[in-house]
Parts: sequence; C-alpha cells; structure tokens
Amino acid sequence: MLITILATAAVLGILIIVHELGHFFAAKISKVRVEVFSLGFWPRMAGKKIGDTDYRISWIPLGGYVKLAGMIDESLDGDTIKGEPWEFMSKTPMQKIFIITAGVIMNIILAALIFSVLTFSMGIGEVSQSTVVDEVVADFPASEAGVVAGDKVVSIDGNPINTWNEMTEYIHSRPNTELVVSWERDGEFFSEKILTRAEKVPVDGRIEELGMIGIRPEVTMRDAGFFESIQAGIGRTYFWIRLTLTSLKMLVTGEESFKSVGGPIFIAQLAGDSARSGMDSLFNLIAILSINLAILNILPIPAFDGGHLIVIIIEWIKKGPLAVKTKMMIQQVGFAIFLVIAALVIFNDLSR
Repeated sequence: MLITILATAAVLGILIIVHELGHFFAAKISKVRVEVFSLGFWPRMAGKKIGDTDYRISWIPLGGYVKLAGMIDESLDGDTIKGEPWEFMSKTPMQKIFIITAGVIMNIILAALIFSVLTFSMGIGEVSQSTVVDEVVADFPASEAGVVAGDKVVSIDGNPINTWNEMTEYIHSRPNTELVVSWERDGEFFSEKILTRAEKVPVDGRIEELGMIGIRPEVTMRDAGFFESIQAGIGRTYFWIRLTLTSLKMLVTGEESFKSVGGPIFIAQLAGDSARSGMDSLFNLIAILSINLAILNILPIPAFDGGHLIVIIIEWIKKGPLAVKTKMMIQQVGFAIFLVIAALVIFNDLSR
C-alpha cells in the first residue's frame, strides 16, 4: 500500500509540476507576472509566497494551474485585467499562444526524454526469427492446447513456418479462426486445432483487432548509442501520440466505451504495479501518461489549455478581446465539464 501511495504521488507530482513549469517559464520569458503556482485546485491548503508568486498546494488533487496576471482562468477571477504591461492580455497573440501551449510542449518533451533515457539504459530489443517459443501466456489458446516454452512451431494449416514474422503475420490476420498448429518438442511432433483469440492491440499508432494464441519469441537486447536512443525516444513518443488520438477518436465515435477510461484510482493501481515491477516500468508509465495529459489538455474544451488557445485565436481574428463576462461564462462552463468528466472517471474506477 505504501509503495502504491508513494508511486502515485511521484507520478502525478512529476506530470503536474512539469506541465505547470512549462506555463511558468514561458510566462517568465514573456515577462508576464505569475501570481499563483498551484499543485491541485482550490481551496488553498498550504504554501509560501515568494516575490509575486504564491507557491501552493491545494485541496483538490486533480491537476494544477498557474495563475497569470491579467488572465481569466481556473481561478474564475474576473477583476484581474488592469492593462499593465506585465499582464497576459497585454502580450502579443504569439506570446499568448507560446504561454498556453508551453505546458503541453513540456509534457511531450518529458515523454521523449524518458523514452530516450530508457532506450539508452536498457538497449533495443531484437526479436529472434526462430520459431522456438520463449514464453507461453497463461489462459491463452496455445497454453490450453499444450504448447510450452521451448517448443518449435513447424507449420500452421499445413503451411511450413520458417520465421517468427511469417508465423505472426499468419496468426494475426486470422482473429477468431481455428488453425491447425504443429510443433516439435525434443524430436516429438504435436498437432492441435487452436482457435485464435481476437485482441485489440496498438499497431503503428492505430488500434487493430488481431488474432492471438498467446506465444512470445525470444528477445535479445543490444546496446543503443546516444543518437539512436534519441531517435528511438522520439519515435516512441510519436507512436503514443497517434495511439492516444486514435483512442480518443474511438471514444467519440462509440467504437470504445467510456467505461474503459481510468481516473486517479486506476492511475494509482498502475503506478503501484509499475513501481513493484521496477523503476523502468514506473518511468515508462510516466512517459505514457505525460503524452495522455498533453493530448487531453490541448483539446478545445473551455478551462483546458486548448480552450484558452481557441479564445486567443478568436481574439486574434476579431482584433479585440472578448468581454470579461463571456470569458467568465466560458471558464464556468469549462470547469463544470471538467467536474463531470472527473466524476465519470472516478465512478469508472470505483466500478472496477
């Protein structure tokens, strides 16, 4: 239990701090005064004011925010715009866009950095093309048919199998299909009818339904150089960005149920399991969640970074600010949407 609590605090703390530091540093670069740097949402629990900024921890641990001078945001304070040069509204549209998107950019950079470091420290896995099974997944069709680690698959449906890729392509293309699989063990041959299981898995940033029987190949790790690790880290980040966008699309179109969406309790479970598996697994989870946070934040929802971005673009096009009452209403609607989403994901967590 203690490991789960500490891992959850570390995961959420890193994600929120990195995101908000993006806004913080972008504001400082743009010479915008930062009034509040908060982990969590109001009311204020504890903190300390240093200079112009109140660094605080707030009671609702579902995110965080940076309060900028002259900006109507999560604080719902409509009396902050005075026209001073250090205010957010006094800056150019490009400076505003830079400040608003900096949190998302920082989350993407964090993910790429973590993936790159993990690649450099662990190496790159290369799948053996031998058809010898290195591991059999429990409760999957191959295990139920009697396949064990060390067995060598020799044919499927009477077709000779020479490489692991050849075998997986054949099986993956036939979900919910009965196959005749033949294998060799210590000079003895076995053959069984195996019904593949249809599983939804990520492939090149997409979700595809593939046939599976539950066998894994031998994977050897080789050292990765500095630049190769960076390239792999960027590639892994791009993969998860595409996968996250695909998952969101499936939720919107109804291909995937909202019940599959997890909240803070689910994240805590994942964090605890990852921490028990090792620091590599924990940081891998942080990288994936960092991408999820970035994508969700840039959605055009009021009170999210994407909502602020839409307002900036509208004001840029109309060459004038929206009315304070309009911005207040947008933020109130956005916060209501946020609370509804938070309630739904927590309900999903408790239902599990």
